[in-house]
Amino acid sequence: MPDVSFSSLRRVRSFIAEVRSCTGKRSVQIAALLTGLMGFINVLSSVTPSLADRLELLRRFLPLVVRHGSHFATTIAGFALLLLARGLWRRKHIAWQLTFVTLVVSAFGHLLKGLDYEEATLAIALASWLLVLRRHFHARSDPPSVRQGLHALAAALLFTLVYGMVGFYLLDRHFSVSFSFGTALKQTVTMLIQFYDPGLQPITGFGQYFADSIYMVGATTLGYSLFMMLRPVLVRRPATHQERVRAKAIVKAWGRSSLAHFTLLDDKSYYFSAGGSMIAYVVKGRIALALGDPIGPEPDIAATITGFQAYCAQNDWQPAFYQTMPDYLDLYRAAGLHILCIGYEGIVDLRAFSLEGKAGKTLRSSVNRLSRLGYRAELYEPPLSDDLLRELRKISDEWLTMIKGVEKRFSVGWFEEGYIRNNPVITVCAPDGHICAFANILSAPQRSEITVDLMRRRREAEPGTMDFLFVSLFQWAQERGYMTFSLGLSALSGLGERADDPAIERALHYIYEHINLFYNFKGIHTFKEKFHPRWAPRYLIYPGPTSLPAVALALVRADSGDVSIWEYITRLLH
Repeated sequence: MPDVSFSSLRRVRSFIAEVRSCTGKRSVQIAALLTGLMGFINVLSSVTPSLADRLELLRRFLPLVVRHGSHFATTIAGFALLLLARGLWRRKHIAWQLTFVTLVVSAFGHLLKGLDYEEATLAIALASWLLVLRRHFHARSDPPSVRQGLHALAAALLFTLVYGMVGFYLLDRHFSVSFSFGTALKQTVTMLIQFYDPGLQPITGFGQYFADSIYMVGATTLGYSLFMMLRPVLVRRPATHQERVRAKAIVKAWGRSSLAHFTLLDDKSYYFSAGGSMIAYVVKGRIALALGDPIGPEPDIAATITGFQAYCAQNDWQPAFYQTMPDYLDLYRAAGLHILCIGYEGIVDLRAFSLEGKAGKTLRSSVNRLSRLGYRAELYEPPLSDDLLRELRKISDEWLTMIKGVEKRFSVGWFEEGYIRNNPVITVCAPDGHICAFANILSAPQRSEITVDLMRRRREAEPGTMDFLFVSLFQWAQERGYMTFSLGLSALSGLGERADDPAIERALHYIYEHINLFYNFKGIHTFKEKFHPRWAPRYLIYPGPTSLPAVALALVRADSGDVSIWEYITRLLH
């Protein structure tokens, strides 16, 4: 008997599982495309009556295509089917439920209205196929939004019934029949459940307008309800105290860079793996935007990435990772994710840093000039006093006004008293003793690296003040044995400079070279370059090219703290 190793069996099982996954994915997409096709045909038929004859073959055999209704009713049906198709493509469980029920009801409707067994058979076949694919539709919707959509649908249904019943009763002279309250109610119900052929014959233009107004109410209600029921899960609460304690312990044990500190800020939610790793993320729209790489033991990183993908799929999110290091790129590729270099992080080797020689001439000149003028650096250990915090707050507010900016978030901190109070702060004091600039200091959990977060100064600060602050901080860090200093990400620098670089990197290079209205990319890079750092690439990990606009918008929203895009641009322009 041949010797079959356990590893070989695992590979076979993995291959079979991958084949089943691919087959299921294609089946889900075909079901969504077919539903979308039915919706598209409905809409096309309503807006281009001249194509009706050409579409008759398709219209005859697709069970959810409206063939006898008004243009308005047909448009409503098409709109609803397009929304359901989008939900099916996203593997929404509630979209599967609604489509399945619609197909079953459609089958019975076709049989009852004229024994149209062809359409009924196809509807049952499609419903049966969806039933087989049920386990592939696992994405949840937002529970409060689903309840809100159902409540809105129920309230609108009741309103429409009353509206139609009273309207038909009072306006029966505009129709070919005389309505009692009972027949008016029956006619309204008929229009709602059998809009393809409601049996209504208006004899005046106003009668037709009133009939269409019932459909208009239904369209508005249906659209709103489907939108609410198909929403991705929303994160409505911050991470719990227990989750933050757990995340802090993981960062302390496994954090590899100064960026890890920002994963503990209050805007983050957390995904924890069974192997003891953690991903810090925010959700904006359908994008679950993670900050940096997963933090945890290296053997668990691959499982953490795929686990986070599955968690996002369950909640109807798309995962993305911002400012990742090169270490795990192969793991991201293996998970089917795409990779884009977004810039380089400047890292100063403190063991080699010096103001001596030609390389240090510019910095040496600034430092010596301010020293002669009587400027000095002072470092304050936490907790900071209330008086110092008030002065730092004034400087921060003045700086934000000067740059016409708002507090950033996500990959940086913001001026929050509890945050600032509990970190070391370095200040630059003018000859008269008042503080003219400051920065708060952060250190990496696992590496001998140090960095700063908020760097702010007064409007009238002496030129070279920030050079003086950084050099003073480098010297302080050298005395305490730190090995490196992170200057942070220099976004878009070094991208798309070669003709054979990807088109998207060349587009980002154009932004870097020509667009400085919203962000001074080149000026910030030039400032960091004077400290002669080594440049380490940083990446954006994203699901695919079609998701990039949504990922970019999520980054803007996360960075601005959900300030509206219009307000964000207005502040920059004024």
